[in-house]
Amino acid sequence: MVSVSTPKDESRKTAPQKKGPGFSPSRYLKDVRAEAKRVTWPTRRNTIVTTGAVLAMVTVTCIFFFVVDQVIGFGIRGLFGVGG
Repeated sequence: MVSVSTPKDESRKTAPQKKGPGFSPSRYLKDVRAEAKRVTWPTRRNTIVTTGAVLAMVTVTCIFFFVVDQVIGFGIRGLFGVGG
């Protein structure tokens, strides 16, 4: 069995203490505003095209799972005669 110990001179270190007044709401909002200016926002057309693509994929996925559900239900009804 291997025993692992820390040397005596290296005791547990505490987290560094913050210097300054702490949290400042006005500084926080200023930083948020600065970050928002750096964001590359999508164009209106890009947003519409992406939304359309998402809606189309959701529709295709719904149709796929509906068909799969119907096929499985048909198989269960055929094999066991249950399920309405």
